[in-house]
Amino acid sequence: MTDLPLALVTGASRGIGAAIAHQLAPTHQLLLGGRDADALAKVAAELPGAQPWPVDLTDPAAVEAAASGIGRLEVLVHSAGIGRIGTIAEAPASAWRANFEINVLAVAELTRHLLPALRAARGHVVVLNSGAGQNARPGWAPYAASKFAARAFADALRAEEPELRVTSVYPGRTDTDLQRNVINQERGTYDATKYLRPDSVATAVLTAVTATPDAHVTEITVRPR
Repeated sequence: MTDLPLALVTGASRGIGAAIAHQLAPTHQLLLGGRDADALAKVAAELPGAQPWPVDLTDPAAVEAAASGIGRLEVLVHSAGIGRIGTIAEAPASAWRANFEINVLAVAELTRHLLPALRAARGHVVVLNSGAGQNARPGWAPYAASKFAARAFADALRAEEPELRVTSVYPGRTDTDLQRNVINQERGTYDATKYLRPDSVATAVLTAVTATPDAHVTEITVRPR
């Protein structure tokens, strides 16, 4: 088991992150990143070769300390994220800050600390973005801006680190707790049958990660049928 490549998945306690962990488990050792140690332990118990990696991604010192123990990393999946929406006229500064703190700054900081380990493995970075990172809808400015920034981060990383593979994944609405929160903010009605399943997004991630060595899947867009 220790000969398998190592993958770190953030946001792995539930939703898309947990689904990605399940899909990578047969071929990878796993570090399951997130804040909820108990929830991570439950997911890890289902997956041979998986270990909880509890860390607050908004705490720079904690991120640096946790990353320092990783000497080689084949796959880094940034799945942790939040979704605070609102119009430009009404969204407070706190909404903008919260989105950027998790969706951009945490992604950049964790990647920065793990670059030596990723370079050692000629690894792969996957950034879970959103349809909002391709098209800014009215009423979604704080979230969409953070996802456009995440797209820019991935593009810059790909250009700066040519030995790495960097993939942005743009799912449409997906049946997750984040989506429930967004629908509540929109004052809409939640209908899971209209949304992607987390497993469907995880399959897209697996496709990029398992691409043949000559192939670099730079972007994947997935929409509900």
